[in-house]
Amino acid sequence: MDIDFEYFKIFYYVAKYGNITKAAAALGNSQPNVTRVMKLLEAQLGCRLFLREARGVSLTEEGELLYSHVEIAYRHLWSAQTELRGRDSLRSGTVEIGATETALHLFLLDALQDFRRRHPAVRIKIHNHTTPEIIKRLTDGKLDFAVVTTPYAMPHSVRSEKIFDFTEILAGGPEYRSLSRTTSTLGGLQSCPWIGLGRGTATYDSYRDFFAAQGLDMELDMEVATSDLMLPLLLGNLGIGFVPEQTALPLIKDKRLVQIPLDCALPRRAIEIVSGSGHGMGLAADAFCRYLRDRRSPESSHGKEPLVPNGP
Repeated sequence: MDIDFEYFKIFYYVAKYGNITKAAAALGNSQPNVTRVMKLLEAQLGCRLFLREARGVSLTEEGELLYSHVEIAYRHLWSAQTELRGRDSLRSGTVEIGATETALHLFLLDALQDFRRRHPAVRIKIHNHTTPEIIKRLTDGKLDFAVVTTPYAMPHSVRSEKIFDFTEILAGGPEYRSLSRTTSTLGGLQSCPWIGLGRGTATYDSYRDFFAAQGLDMELDMEVATSDLMLPLLLGNLGIGFVPEQTALPLIKDKRLVQIPLDCALPRRAIEIVSGSGHGMGLAADAFCRYLRDRRSPESSHGKEPLVPNGP
């Protein structure tokens, strides 16, 4: 027997509030009816969804599994309803984006400011995680698309499109100025304290492989969760680390950082738009994604050396 979709709506609210009374109030329903529907849903699914507690209810393992699907479906339906009401002029809609720190600062911030000026009614929610976490959320259907940095392990269920390439340089604070006067080997710098993004990030994996290609182990003295945390440590002369050239050059010009030349080429990296191949986007998300593609470096899709954009 097919389950009434209204049951899933009521389940969503009970799980969201963790309280049947609050869920009933939000739904404009009665507490006894909500309780009755939840018992019917459990009976039809053949499993227990909630644990009754003194202050409300909590989800069982089966309830958590069901909620992970219902929550995605409910969010998509709500977004579709909102967008269809204003589809003639993109007056509404919500876009859910995943973005890494580097992609956010090198590309997305400028684009966001300009897009919001054009479409102020569109709501944009940015989820800032590591690249592996973002790809997982995308494949789970929790994001419309993502803007991430390479390299990363790309599942078959997503497709990617390059926005532009960028390079990183090795840098340190003013106390490392002596290292800026000569070209060093990577091995010759291993006695220095190293600062970098920690395990579980695409950046960590990229540089671990880079060190391994030079026959070296990468040993970080300080691991940080986001690239934003690296700069204060470098500026404070606490170690050396790799920084996007676009970020480092103004600080080098102000003599707050120094570049440390290496005798080997650093790996090229890129910023890419990643989207799920199994589901379409809403109107607002599609419009924003197309807008980002229009802002990419022209050379990025023609096999030439890309130009890193400097703003609108």
